[in-house]
Order: sequence, then C-alpha cells, then structure tokens
Amino acid sequence: MTKTIRNHYFALVSLACLAFFATQSHAGSKDFGEFQVHWSVFPSTFLAPEVARENNLNRSKSIGIVNISIMQETETGGLEPVSGQVEGKVLNDVQQVKFLGFRRIQEGNAVYFIAEYQYSNAELMTFQITARPTGSSGDLPIRFAHTLFND
Repeated sequence: MTKTIRNHYFALVSLACLAFFATQSHAGSKDFGEFQVHWSVFPSTFLAPEVARENNLNRSKSIGIVNISIMQETETGGLEPVSGQVEGKVLNDVQQVKFLGFRRIQEGNAVYFIAEYQYSNAELMTFQITARPTGSSGDLPIRFAHTLFND
C-alpha cells in the first residue's frame, strides 16, 4: 500500500470510528434564560476502567450513564456551573418507569450530576429530568429521548 493510499485509508477508518461513537452518545442543552441545563447520555463502557472505579460506577454493556450540569449566565455573558439538585426518571419503549439516583460530583469548578440506568440493546429511552439550581425558586424541566446500542 502506498503512503497516500494508507493515509486515506486511516483517515476513512478514523472517520468511521468517530461516526460510530457519535451515534452512541447524545448531548444537548435547554435554555431557561438565566440558567441552562446541559445533558449527555452514553454507554458506561465508554468510561475508562480507572475513571469508573474512582467514581464508583459500573461498566457494563447494559448500563448507561446520564450526565446533567446546571449552568448560569455570568455578567460577562459566559456560563459557569452551579450546584443544586437533580432528580428524574427514565421510561423505556413500553413505558416502564425507572427512577434515577443522581449523584453530585465536583471537580474543581465543574459541578455535574450523574446517574446510571439499565437499558436493552437498541431500546428507546425517554428521560424526564428536573434540575433545581441552588438559590433559585424555579424548577428546570427537560425531556429528551435516546437509544443506545451494545458495543
């Protein structure tokens, strides 16, 4: 294989891997004026074993992770993480409800809330989550759906 063909081959393989991982994870956000809620969902197998161990998380082909962060707009127009509470549930495609046990994690200035949930391969999961920023009287409800596939 010539060097040029090899470079194109590796670029193509890298792109295919990136596309695969992009379909496995899901991220989004919702704006509530002063606050934003950001979320991501991914298979627990995406975590390095040492990261899972350090955060007391299970790595399994049937366990997903949902990650929530509450951001507040600063005076300069930027965003900074804020603490609070997060609770919610996840519904599978036959509307079975599983309540999510969120844990608060702080690393430096970053604050986020994570929960594990079980899923079956290619199962559509609908998340209904409420975030409550510290010092705010209002709830920030979000709803989104995502399907994970066993790797």
